[in-house]
Amino acid sequence: MGNSLRTRLYVSAPLHTAVTVPLSPEQVHYLRNVLRLSAGVELALFNGADGEWLGRIGELGKDKGAVVPLRQLRAQAQTPDIWLLFAPIKRQGVDLIAEKASELGASVIWPVLTRHTDVARVNVERLLANAIEAAEQCERLDVPEVREPADLAVILANWPKERTLIVCAEGGEGRKPLAQLVNTLPSGPIALLVGPEGGFAASELELLARQPFVHLAHLGPRILRAETACFMALSVWQSLKGDAAR
Repeated sequence: MGNSLRTRLYVSAPLHTAVTVPLSPEQVHYLRNVLRLSAGVELALFNGADGEWLGRIGELGKDKGAVVPLRQLRAQAQTPDIWLLFAPIKRQGVDLIAEKASELGASVIWPVLTRHTDVARVNVERLLANAIEAAEQCERLDVPEVREPADLAVILANWPKERTLIVCAEGGEGRKPLAQLVNTLPSGPIALLVGPEGGFAASELELLARQPFVHLAHLGPRILRAETACFMALSVWQSLKGDAAR
């Protein structure tokens, strides 16, 4: 990162010219020890609400630091309203899902527990850290919401009925190619659900098929790894709808 403006930081504080934004110990370590930056260096800041700002490092000590917002570089833009729900897999794969979902514009990342889910515990803080790092690198202006894992039946029972749920399933009657389905759905909030490595249980597919907001889709003739299916589903949506879809 020779150009300091390529350095972007996500912060939780408001951004305007009358504030000084404190840095977390992790951010201090990253700027000071990883990037070898010092006080006076300029970088970009964003918080998901106030757009992107040019900032200057005002203090960068051993244990604490702060940046000063100077002026706005980009106004806040609305993120496409698309959720990614997925059955968690082993740690490295889950980390990759959080990273790529953030890059591909997901607004919500939500682990879902199913009968065939291999991993019952998910480190949500780690997922969020991966999502933040990806958002900093891909120049999006916000960070996806990362939700606590929940059981599939509980999620369906409390589902917002105005949001269409596209289920990418290896089995089940009435499945359509995802691209074809996306092109025929009316505009509105959307969510994608990718099941576990072993597929959904028959009882889960029956439960999903009974929901009026659910549409079953497939991703082609090959059996995909769970993380690949997540990337493909989001990529299909982005290629057809893009960030213009709200």
